[in-house]
Amino acid sequence: MHVSALSLTDFRSYAQVDVDLRPGVTTFVGANGQGKTNLVEAVGYVATLDSHRVSTDAPLVRFGAERAVVRAQVVRDDRPTLVEIEINPGKANRARINRGPVPRPREVLGLLRTVLFAPEDLALVKGDPSERRRFLDDLLVARTPRMAGVRSDYDRVLKQRNALLKTASAARRGGAGASEALRTLEVWDSHLASAGAEILAARLDLVEALAPLVDTSYDTVSSGGGPASIGYVSSLGPDVKLVADRAALTDALLAAVADRRRDELDRGVSLVGPHRDDLVLRLGEAPAKGYASHGESWSYALALRLASYDLLRHDGSPGGEPVLVLDDVFAELDSARRERLGELASQAEQVLVTAAVEADIPALLRGDRVHVLAGTVSRDD
Repeated sequence: MHVSALSLTDFRSYAQVDVDLRPGVTTFVGANGQGKTNLVEAVGYVATLDSHRVSTDAPLVRFGAERAVVRAQVVRDDRPTLVEIEINPGKANRARINRGPVPRPREVLGLLRTVLFAPEDLALVKGDPSERRRFLDDLLVARTPRMAGVRSDYDRVLKQRNALLKTASAARRGGAGASEALRTLEVWDSHLASAGAEILAARLDLVEALAPLVDTSYDTVSSGGGPASIGYVSSLGPDVKLVADRAALTDALLAAVADRRRDELDRGVSLVGPHRDDLVLRLGEAPAKGYASHGESWSYALALRLASYDLLRHDGSPGGEPVLVLDDVFAELDSARRERLGELASQAEQVLVTAAVEADIPALLRGDRVHVLAGTVSRDD
């Protein structure tokens, strides 16, 4: 799998840009602030319908423009597919496949798969649980695109349930309408447990598959210093045995919701479900967060991405291995880690690299050079 062409209209700093790409390594070189990351961000958006830099779509649209359009030609098994996404902040986005409109943008998920490593990934180790939940769920969707719909359903249920909890909490204090709100809440409890159990079961399967790959990747990029292990911590509590069985997890979620009802009403938020869970990262016996050095944290973040790449590469999905994107990471790594990453990345079918300083790029990744200057793109002959 590789991207053979990328076209942007009013995306970030680009009014219009077209870039032809080839398999192998392509490096976008230019000073900071010239638009390198915008190009690989657009590739990632086609794959995930999300940005690794911002949480909303509005900053993706060039200032003064009403919308942005990202087009990517994706080659899978020697067959090209044109994917187009129209980004409309405040309105529904639109998507096309080979010029034909699709009912929902998420229909394009799975046509392109990417694994992206960026400076923001340090938050996977040092940041809040929400960063690690997003990592798991993005990887779930990359493996099984239909999980995007499950995530959307769960988010909708959670939003509705939280609104009902606030209403019920206020009604309890005011003495009117509490019983009606509680009856309605029971219906949403069932929806939360059903969608939540599907996400939880998928995450547990994913963690089991990912764990040995993380340990191996960490050992490779750090030259020892492990073992690195990952584990899953659920809001169901330590007494609940976590098994990837949807029926059992549905029952466990319903029981936990009933048990935490008073606390939820007091606080007006849902306290049980996969939105409260965490992926625990450990080095030896100690948690990586708070104990790992800066270099160890970088190695761990890199190991998580490389393990993800390895998992997607060998999961048997049609279309081949994912595109590997390395966004401005070599400046953050010492020379030994740069070389080890270069050795691993050079084996990918397509690698997209951004760098401000060419000297930071390992020799194995010195493929096609694309120079980026003030929103213009030129290729070395």
